[in-house]
Amino acid sequence: MADLKVKICNKIFKNPVIAASGTFGFGREYAEIYNISILGGISTKGITLKRREGNSSPRIAETASGILNSVGLQNPGIDTFIDTEIKYLKQHNTIIIANIAGSTISDYIKMAEKVSLSGTDMIELNISCPNVKEGGLAFGAKPESIQNITNQVKNHIIGDIPLIVKLSPNVTSIADCAKAAENGGADCISLINTIGGMAVDIKSRRPVLGNIIGGLSGPCVKPVALKMVYESSKVVTIPVIGMGGIMTAEDVVEFLLCGASAVMVGTANLSNPKACEEIIQNLDKYCDDNNINNVYELTGGLVL
Repeated sequence: MADLKVKICNKIFKNPVIAASGTFGFGREYAEIYNISILGGISTKGITLKRREGNSSPRIAETASGILNSVGLQNPGIDTFIDTEIKYLKQHNTIIIANIAGSTISDYIKMAEKVSLSGTDMIELNISCPNVKEGGLAFGAKPESIQNITNQVKNHIIGDIPLIVKLSPNVTSIADCAKAAENGGADCISLINTIGGMAVDIKSRRPVLGNIIGGLSGPCVKPVALKMVYESSKVVTIPVIGMGGIMTAEDVVEFLLCGASAVMVGTANLSNPKACEEIIQNLDKYCDDNNINNVYELTGGLVL
């Protein structure tokens, strides 16, 4: 049996497979299907300061080799999340990553302070949200904005809770954005978030999504994600968590070779609720078949 454990920011993950924020909710539904304690970690559904009902439907549209989503961060709010969901997740032996999102830096700071004391293991900063005080431009759109919000949130985290900054692919230079997150004090970066897109119904001549624009994910984005993980890993010294179209253990290996220390699995959970479980099993088999004793040996191992 290969050793699948990986160490990220002094946290020991039993394997490099993390359920990505969004498609895994808070783990309750998946726990009815398999033992979610086998996961390396769980990044929770995105949480905002106050309860959100999300966008109007339709919220999901299937595309060629992927999906568009425009859920709109529907969630119960930070206080209910801490009171109910963190307590539930702590029953499972896995790393808990609280994903937080906001419209102002003040929102992020308040949530970081609250969740720091909740018992979560790590915080993931979702900076793909629009900054209402800057004309709606996403916090993650420019390196200077990324560095600023990362620095301010990092300075308000109580205790030794590592901060992951989740980067958007909708930028000019992902390497510059990765470096900005590191310069701002990020302990780790995760990428990529969804790529902006839309779908049209030619019969009604209307957008398919109720919110018109959505985020594209699934196998179709994997080549973009691999490129961005590779480029980012070359310019930062902090760990990189890769995601984007991971459906199989072979996909995981590709991300690790491109520089990721761990991965997050998102869309695959919708098409196959046992995707993460199967990926972990097959990753173990891949390591055994290829005489790999420790999975972390794969990180950055791309042969050029």
